[in-house]
This record gives sequence, C-alpha cells and structure tokens, in this order.
Amino acid sequence: MGKVPGLKARRHQKILELINERVISTQYELAAALREAGFDVTQGTVSRDIKVLGLVKVIREGKVRYAAPEPQPVPVGGDRLARLFRDAVTAVDTSENLVVVKTLPGAAQQVASAIDHANWTEIVGTVGGDDTILVVARSKEAVPRLAERFVRLLKG
Repeated sequence: MGKVPGLKARRHQKILELINERVISTQYELAAALREAGFDVTQGTVSRDIKVLGLVKVIREGKVRYAAPEPQPVPVGGDRLARLFRDAVTAVDTSENLVVVKTLPGAAQQVASAIDHANWTEIVGTVGGDDTILVVARSKEAVPRLAERFVRLLKG
C-alpha cells in the first residue's frame, strides 16, 4: 500500500492545531491526540514530526507543554545584503554595463536574490549561477558606482 499524498502535511497541520488548542506535554499524549483525530501514528513518527516542526517545550500558565518555535526575524534590505557579502562574496569585477560578483560555491543565487530585493534603481536585474552573479546595470556610467558599493559591502 502506497503513502497517501499530503498526509504528512495534514498531520503536521493537525499537530500545530492540537498544541495550540490544548496542553500536550509528551510524545505519548501527542500520539494519542493524533490517533483520536484519525491519524495512524507511531511514537517514532511523532518524534520525527516534533523534530521537523521544531517544537519546543515551554511553560505556560504553570504547565509544561509543546509549542511551535517563535519565528526569528529575518534580516532584510541592506543588513541582509551586507551580511551575505561579508560571508559569501569573494570578488567584484566589471565589464561594460555588467558587474560580476564572485561567491563561494553554491552561494550565488542567494546573494543575487538579496541584490534583487535591495531594489537599487541602477540595477536592471541579476543572473545567479553557482558561484558567479551577473548584475546588469542600467547604464555603463552606473557600473563604477555599483562596483564600489559592492566592494564596500564586501569589506564590511
């Protein structure tokens, strides 16, 4: 018998509903609540689900219970771009109306996305490969300024 498509996603959604609706302190209690809701689960499955969902034990109203982790703020704009440049960019070069940004292997697409989301008016767009990004400038005249901004980000 094959797996039911979307079953894991539905089970994960139900787990989040259950821990918000009632106090569930143990894997055993969570497995029992899932079974009551019609999910055929083992303790091992529940253990893996807890890990995948990142559930944590907290004390609320004097009781220990599972809870979803608090969302962590994601750096945005310049902060994210500056951090990515410091962590992943290795070199900046230019050619005509292009700025070429070299990164560590596998990092180019993430850095290219951050550049795109920075919404700099002098940039038309980016193309990110594995370790190289082509930044297309609106004009040849904008390239030196862009390259200098990127070098400043790289140096921190």
